Amino acid sequence: MRNSIIRFGALYVFTVAVLLVIGLTLGSVRVGLHALWAGVVLTLAALFVKPVLRSLFRNAADRRGRGGQKAVQYALVYAVELALWLLTVWLTPVRASGFWGILLPPLILLLGWVVYDRIDDRLHTQVGRVYDAAEAKLRGAPAPTRTAAPSGSPATGPSTGHRSEPDDGLTPEQRRMLDELG
Repeated sequence: MRNSIIRFGALYVFTVAVLLVIGLTLGSVRVGLHALWAGVVLTLAALFVKPVLRSLFRNAADRRGRGGQKAVQYALVYAVELALWLLTVWLTPVRASGFWGILLPPLILLLGWVVYDRIDDRLHTQVGRVYDAAEAKLRGAPAPTRTAAPSGSPATGPSTGHRSEPDDGLTPEQRRMLDELG
């Protein structure tokens, strides 16, 4: 639960910032203070709708050759971002007009989420440390220290908070989802 709240909050703040940048840089898009509500819609769509769309489109990309597969993957990533942008414009007071108002914001959102993805793991680590220290202080126990486990044993890594089981067949995202459940 803690990880889900941290993830939603961080993504929401970052999404609102990107929406404000879009509103300030593109004359064909009106965002203003509506970025607060649009950030909620876009964050929820990114957390719940985006994975579903990505998995549906991934099957189409897997049927291509190696070079064609990469081109299809890039086109599909943009198509998912475009769908999320259109959903946001439809469900919120954010307005986009013209060719560039519809097609350029998904690219900016995509670049913003790439930056967010690079920052996300470090943010979770820092917030986790602060949370653990505060929880230990409230309980009156010394703050826990994270140590590396012997090689070959599943453990929580000090930097990502995920089990390090490289041969379990799971992707890092699947491991993160399992960690959030347990």
